[in-house]
Amino acid sequence: MTVVELIQSLVFMGNSMNLVRYFSQYMHYPVAQSSNMLTNFMGTSYLLTIVAGYINDTYLTKLTAFLLYVTIELLGVILLTYQAINSKLLPFENETPSTFQAAILYTGLGAMAIGIGGGKATLPTHGADQLDQNKQNLVSSFFTWYYMSVTAASILATTLMVWIEEHYGWNWSFTISAILLCCSITIFSSGFPLYRGKKPSGSPITRLTKVIVASTRKTIDAAAVQVYHNDKEQSYAKETSYNKFKFLNKALKDDTIEVSQVEDTKAFLGLLPIFATSIMLNCCSAQLMTFSVQQGNFMNRTIYNFTLTPQSISVIPLVVVLVLLNLLEQSKHFYGNNEAVNKIYQPLIRMGAGLAVSAASMAVAAIIEYNRLKEFNEGNIMSAFWLISQTLLVASSEITVVGAMLELFYSKAPNGMKSICTALTWCSSSMGYFLSSVLVTLCNSVSGSFGQAWIGGQDLNHDRLDYFYALLSFLSLLNFMAFVYFAKRF
Repeated sequence: MTVVELIQSLVFMGNSMNLVRYFSQYMHYPVAQSSNMLTNFMGTSYLLTIVAGYINDTYLTKLTAFLLYVTIELLGVILLTYQAINSKLLPFENETPSTFQAAILYTGLGAMAIGIGGGKATLPTHGADQLDQNKQNLVSSFFTWYYMSVTAASILATTLMVWIEEHYGWNWSFTISAILLCCSITIFSSGFPLYRGKKPSGSPITRLTKVIVASTRKTIDAAAVQVYHNDKEQSYAKETSYNKFKFLNKALKDDTIEVSQVEDTKAFLGLLPIFATSIMLNCCSAQLMTFSVQQGNFMNRTIYNFTLTPQSISVIPLVVVLVLLNLLEQSKHFYGNNEAVNKIYQPLIRMGAGLAVSAASMAVAAIIEYNRLKEFNEGNIMSAFWLISQTLLVASSEITVVGAMLELFYSKAPNGMKSICTALTWCSSSMGYFLSSVLVTLCNSVSGSFGQAWIGGQDLNHDRLDYFYALLSFLSLLNFMAFVYFAKRF
């Protein structure tokens, strides 16, 4: 599963890293529109994980679903490849694409988004389903290695794929992506005789809605606490009801509603506050693909007469984080019987640590940008390698939180909602991208009314990106406090 995810993420990240350049230089869209197209593409890809998760839990087995999603993605990549090598499907110099050319571009991107979203909603859940659910350490290790493969793919995308795009063109990049997707299908299919599949158990949304609607209509005492049952449908038993959302107990007066349905609804609703507090982290992570890259363009990127691309600078902290994550995983096995150490590895503890580091990363980013502007005003150019510190912190926080979220949402999800609950992790990334766009717009609107927009110009040397980073740090600190509040009551 981790190898397949590495290939999937390499295709996704490898193309996303340079899509702004493709949109602006090959399709001749304005830079601002190209940036919005990228964020919309990535946001939509992650948002579609919820739709795919619903389909997986309701209609399709994960084996069938994954092959369907990857096939759709492959068709999208083939369409983009054909457009990239056919000059008739590309706009003339200094002209934007025609309606037909734009339709081909958006169809290809849409198919890729469906495949990406579907794959991310399916692979982690399917992989965890193959493990012994009574051995939580195995499940935890799987999600750690799973996200390590995503990080490794980011490293390859930032170096190898970007280099291919810049030296050989996008036709080669799309062609290689198509070949890689064929490889992922082959590797995944080779395990068919060994996979343990789970049949879909019907619409989880219908069950949740039925419980919520019934709880608003019935008038029994919601304080009833001891509910003993043996639910044959879901094949698990609970001795006491979930100690939150007791108003949902009123739904039990409806003879068509099982106790397990009420418990599943409570479990799902209990995950939503944790999900909400993860969005701010992804908003901070979004800055690595936007403003941090632009910062690098205004800094000294030369080392031993060799000039690095702004994207390549992020490779160093990603490699460091990957090594540290591997050492951390090995230490879990070494201290596996230590209760105090095991407590530190609990998903909520790791999430809290990651969110705290995220707030610190934006504070560091604000300080670095402040000093960069100071150096510029004095006629100096600051080294781009200062960006490594903020990138290292952001990458560390993201890897820590996302890995913990995947584990938490999978382990706490009701049996029939594993895919859709796990997909909340990626949906959080989507919300983070969209929140970033909203905050930029609001900041420019408010600050512009007082004279000068913080980041409203074309030149960061005359903007105040440091103010924006400071704002993100403050909001992240508030978000961390909210997380602590909800985590204590989880």
